[in-house]
Amino acid sequence: MQENHVGQSNEQVLSVENLHIEFPIYKGAVKALNGVTLQVGAGEIVGLVGESGSGKSVCAMMSMRLIPADSYRVTHGTIYQSGKDVLKLSEKEMRAIRGREVSMIFQEPMTALNPVMKVGKQIVNVILQHQSMSKAKAKEKTLDLLRDMYIADPERVVDSYPFELSGGMRQRIMIALAFSCEPKLLIADEPTTALDVTVQKQVLLLLRERARKTGAAILLITHDMAVVSQFCERVYVMYAGAVVEDGQTRDVMRRPRHPYTQGLLAGLPENVVPGTPLKTIGGQVPDLAQLPTCCSFMNRCERKEYICRNAPDLLPLTSDPSHKVACWIVQEEDERHAR
Repeated sequence: MQENHVGQSNEQVLSVENLHIEFPIYKGAVKALNGVTLQVGAGEIVGLVGESGSGKSVCAMMSMRLIPADSYRVTHGTIYQSGKDVLKLSEKEMRAIRGREVSMIFQEPMTALNPVMKVGKQIVNVILQHQSMSKAKAKEKTLDLLRDMYIADPERVVDSYPFELSGGMRQRIMIALAFSCEPKLLIADEPTTALDVTVQKQVLLLLRERARKTGAAILLITHDMAVVSQFCERVYVMYAGAVVEDGQTRDVMRRPRHPYTQGLLAGLPENVVPGTPLKTIGGQVPDLAQLPTCCSFMNRCERKEYICRNAPDLLPLTSDPSHKVACWIVQEEDERHAR
């Protein structure tokens, strides 16, 4: 369990409530998000975890309205950034928010950074767009940011193109870019996937250190439960476009309740006897264009019962209201034990 960040308060910098989003396709729609609810408080580091295709990145991209408006439909729900209704803001208003109030670090910095523009100019342009200062001051701030990223020769780096830098260095540039306007919220979408293990840890520690200094909140999107256990205070577990479990990271890691969360943790190398194959979750994720009316995990669940033919709600456990699970069986067991 991580300590609270500088400036942590009860303010919700991100609040997603019962969000349903679909992408129209020929003769139907892909139901990418199905009732997602999550909150990120000021100064928190919150994890959003799940398999590929679970809806993590769609949730993140919609939080910044980065998905083309003509490609999706919001059928229900709301998204608020520091009290502002994201779904009702104009594109001009959203451009003012992006970078200044919320920033994003993408999975692959080589595609996120402009390949034909020197990295220094890219950071300077963002600063000038959102902050009132001279170009000389923006250049000075850029060098300071790179020094904060423990880049030994910032004068050389600002004059370099992205392809001239290593993957770890490019990701440090992305962190500097994301924090350049001191946002309240940073969304990090698989920020270390393309990096080796040693550099991964360096980048994550740097991300956490910078967030603590500025008081920013972080929504860390990952498929790696080990990363969540080390860096996140709370965690949301997503499956088939919905949150199936959420709670304090310590509680979820020590006592996962949803069968899907249990399956994810059972597959970690540290939870398997050395020399034996890693455990996997059998079956396939349901087709989101033909989402079943039963529990979406039912076809892969070893504990399924007749009651699972109805989709469960995400509800707090009687024994621990801060821990929520979308599973009829777990909810019934918890109620029996609480009596």
